[in-house]
Amino acid sequence: MGGGRRNYGAWLGSNSCSSVNLLLLMLPLMALAGLVSVWGPNPFNWNSVANKRVSWSSLNASSSSLNSRVTTLEIPDSSGKQREGVLDLRSRVVVAVDDAHSKKEKAISDDTSFNHSSTPPLSVQAIHSLQLSNETGEILNFSGRTNTIMNESYGPPIVKQRRERKISILERMEGKLIHVRAAIREARNGNQTQDSDYVPVGPMYWNAKAFQRSYIEMEKQFKVFVYEEGEPPVFHNGPCKSIYAMEGNFIHAIEINKQFRTKDPGKAHVFFLPFSVAMMVQFVYQRDSRDFGPIRKTARDYVNLISTRYPYWNRSLGADHFMVACHDWGPETSFSVPYMYKNSIRVLCNANTSEGFNPAKDVSFPEINLQTGTINGFVGGPSASRRPILAFFAGGVHGPIRPILLEHWEDKDEDIKVHKYLPKGVSYYEVMRKSRYCLCPSGYEVASPRVVEAIYTGCVPVLISDHYVPPFSDVLNWKSFSVEVSVKDIPNLKNILMSISSRQYIRKQRRVAQIRRHFEVHYPPKRFDVFHMILHSVWLRRLNIKVHEDH
Repeated sequence: MGGGRRNYGAWLGSNSCSSVNLLLLMLPLMALAGLVSVWGPNPFNWNSVANKRVSWSSLNASSSSLNSRVTTLEIPDSSGKQREGVLDLRSRVVVAVDDAHSKKEKAISDDTSFNHSSTPPLSVQAIHSLQLSNETGEILNFSGRTNTIMNESYGPPIVKQRRERKISILERMEGKLIHVRAAIREARNGNQTQDSDYVPVGPMYWNAKAFQRSYIEMEKQFKVFVYEEGEPPVFHNGPCKSIYAMEGNFIHAIEINKQFRTKDPGKAHVFFLPFSVAMMVQFVYQRDSRDFGPIRKTARDYVNLISTRYPYWNRSLGADHFMVACHDWGPETSFSVPYMYKNSIRVLCNANTSEGFNPAKDVSFPEINLQTGTINGFVGGPSASRRPILAFFAGGVHGPIRPILLEHWEDKDEDIKVHKYLPKGVSYYEVMRKSRYCLCPSGYEVASPRVVEAIYTGCVPVLISDHYVPPFSDVLNWKSFSVEVSVKDIPNLKNILMSISSRQYIRKQRRVAQIRRHFEVHYPPKRFDVFHMILHSVWLRRLNIKVHEDH
């Protein structure tokens, strides 16, 4: 046993130098192993870096000005848990898909997909906000965009290039409209552009400068696509010599127009449904049947046809489509297609808010009785001092308002000429030219051709109606050149008119002459005439919506 100790001592003595060296070498390794067991395999803890939000400003300084438009992305880490990741510039969710072979990025749009079949679209959302521009109205260029994705290894984050996405024609169009809206807003307090044809000025306009800028932008950019489907006489046709003449007048004018009409639907701001309600009543409706079904079916079938052949109706659910109707049944026809009534721009003579007319999206346009097809011989009248009659009305008794007017004023006052029928040999238009005020009561429907007849002859129109939105009232301040009288005030009509001073009347009468150009019908159309004012009203409605790309 003692020998064994000596051998052990001898071994230790003989190997003491090498043993100490070995021990000294192992001690740091043992200490390091202990630290690893406490801290884990990554002493620098890269996970703490990975869990921090990566700011775009740290990667791309030029993106810092767009931080107000970013959204937080949710990207799964290597453990499969969701954590806050990089920031995106659009309202889309980007999901990083991990598999054993590759890492991919899949963009999931939060946009609604529209149905392209003739069946009713699945979505009820008609208009989407375009999320492709910054707050200054600048179109964003997505080339060079980067997303940060953490590597599975314990290393610093790497930057992965996102595939460039091409900006579509619609997105570019919407981007230009952003600039148009800004230009119109800025024009309100700016200087007007000189124009050799006409410069709108005066209190007849809510804002003459903004109107002029909007009109100029319309002339430069506005494009209308007219669907070619459908056959005359119901489609691409309309009356031109009747009380509903504005239907046919507009249809013919837009179809031969080379400035605003485009044959490329991809470049169109709006899409025109070229049917005439007046012609439907004449050729589709069975007289005295009281069956509106054939007209409803005609309108419904047409929308089904164009929505099947083209993607544009379903893309916006009709919000960038418009119809034109001066017939009393125009609103009823639009009810045939729910989205036409709810979303489309309805250009109507019968602009009755109690029957669903919505001034925010619908357009009121004038009812003009073109008996000869032109306005020749109807325009013009004497000055204010050569008009001896205070007020004048002659017409059929129909609707709820006219009987009240005749009850109180027919043949009861020399200053107010109210008749059912004029005596033989008396010219209707000559009496209007001799009158200061022309009474324009609603009949069965709110619109009346007397409004434009009064304007043509220089007679200040007196609007006697409830729920009527006058034509082009988004631009024109009707109170500055007309008189509005509610139905309940008909008994007090004379006092109301007599309370207007001579000075005030002269101003109104002069303003009527100034705005007359906006109601004149010309062949071919002239700038600022009724055709262009109708287009401008549609243009304004189009500026109020943003159509989203259909993916």
